[in-house]
Amino acid sequence: MWYKRAEAQKRYTFFFVAAALAAAFGGLLAAAIGKMDNMRGFRGWRWIFILEGCLTCVVALFCFALLPDFPEQSRWLTEEERAFVVARLRSDQGSSAVERPITARDVANVFRDWKVFLGGFMYFGLVVPAYGYAYFAPTIIHEFGYTPIGTQLHSVPPWVGGFGSAMLVAALSDRLKHRYLFTLIPTCVAVTGFAILLSVHHRPKLQYAALFLVTTGLYSALPVTLCWFTMNLGGHHRRAIGTAWQLGVGNMGGFVSTYAFLARDAPAFRPGYAISIAFACLSAAVCAAYFCAVWAENRTRAAAAREKPASDLNLNLTDSDKAALGDLSPEFRYQL
Repeated sequence: MWYKRAEAQKRYTFFFVAAALAAAFGGLLAAAIGKMDNMRGFRGWRWIFILEGCLTCVVALFCFALLPDFPEQSRWLTEEERAFVVARLRSDQGSSAVERPITARDVANVFRDWKVFLGGFMYFGLVVPAYGYAYFAPTIIHEFGYTPIGTQLHSVPPWVGGFGSAMLVAALSDRLKHRYLFTLIPTCVAVTGFAILLSVHHRPKLQYAALFLVTTGLYSALPVTLCWFTMNLGGHHRRAIGTAWQLGVGNMGGFVSTYAFLARDAPAFRPGYAISIAFACLSAAVCAAYFCAVWAENRTRAAAAREKPASDLNLNLTDSDKAALGDLSPEFRYQL
């Protein structure tokens, strides 16, 4: 609730793909900490959890103190600055409705909007191949014929490539104020990578290059699906509920990906690649359906606004009513 919709994608993407950098360099950090084995009686793996866990907790404490949920609650902004931030956000996405609590009725109202279900499944479809790659990348790369050390080293560049491409896609998406094509095109890139891995064997250089298509595609599209859906939910009550739904349903894809790449399928892993392609295509189809839905809704509201004055459209709506409606308000326009 701090950024306009055309400013949010870079923030969402950086938060999300920081995990890609962690995956790239986490092994190197773990190897360094692992040398503390038996220091003060603790094994190396315990030190990894202790040091990385303590760092996370310290940063979280600072964030809790410095990052309030809403601009209206910030203590480090002056009254004029708070008013400016709130006004610029309201002009883009309506009132945050910070003053009203979330109720059971709000939950029911959110799930009466069928577009909310699309938000969950567009994320679910990409989580399956993304988690599958994250879980089994070392196993896949090892089957290309690399040594254990070579496998670890060769696992880093695809993650770095995924981070770079994701940030580039995010910047372009914000600049163009558009989301749909930035889910569709990267998903097609990822499907191309999986198709190469499915059909090409005993050519490790080409197979390794296909991993770059997988990471750049998946980790560019995933954060866009998150930002696109959540920033199209108006009001903190609808956004909180919708975000919980999207993340909850989407991360259930981890159950599928766990069983996608089984040892008995090595070295070809055909079922795993086929499953990844199928779910990525599912996500692309759901994204297309969501795009059509919000485009049609925008068109309907624009037509109504042309036919009737704004005063007639909002004749029976108070500011409180508009805040409660969120993105269902006739004044709200969805980002495409």
